[in-house]
Amino acid sequence: MKSTEALRILAELTSFQWGMATSAQASMHGITRLDLSRLAEAGHLTRLAHGVYMDAGTPGDEFDDLRAAWLSTEPKRLAEERIRDLAGGVVVAGESATRLHKIGNFLASRHDFVSPTRRQSQRREIRYRQRALDPRDVALVEGMPTMTIERTLADLVEDLNDRSLVADALRDASHKRILDLDRLRNLLAPLAERNGFRKGDGVALLNRLIEIAGIDVDSLARLLARSPSYGTLAQIARQVANIG
Repeated sequence: MKSTEALRILAELTSFQWGMATSAQASMHGITRLDLSRLAEAGHLTRLAHGVYMDAGTPGDEFDDLRAAWLSTEPKRLAEERIRDLAGGVVVAGESATRLHKIGNFLASRHDFVSPTRRQSQRREIRYRQRALDPRDVALVEGMPTMTIERTLADLVEDLNDRSLVADALRDASHKRILDLDRLRNLLAPLAERNGFRKGDGVALLNRLIEIAGIDVDSLARLLARSPSYGTLAQIARQVANIG
């Protein structure tokens, strides 16, 4: 295919995908891998990951690698199609989700995804886990289906042995916005027993994380303010702050 025609088609494909397209998407429109290689050699495209290219004229950002990895998980489908059912496909999870939410201090060495169906990857930089997520626990973050902050925190508790890392992420999250503590408590409940608390006691596990996080009184009051279950404690926190 002529370069001008290939570039025209790629412009349409990349327009709603952060300037990116997969080789599988290109192939469906008659653009071969050889065509893509030649365009990359000519400086029109940049190869971001296996089977994922980016328009060389598109400004990049810190999430290009994660977006490229996410596109590669379902290489034939366009992003705009995939985000119509946020929880039904591949969702950014765990430490990768903390990058998008900008919480915690994780140095993720791989891209972490969950899917309702079992998946495997030969690529060492990608990890899949099988999870069926409630739609309310998935949000669009930086253009990708991503675990909500609450679901991300629970996922970290499940996946990591170091509660202090999770507590750091909780502290960051509490400073960013009001958390849905009722939802977080419910998500932590199935993890309580394995973490040394009574079975189903998500409240105790959450309280322990808050304690480890060392969240100050003012932040704690904001954190609890909108939670019916913790409303009284929020009032007490404010009173303590006023006394101090």
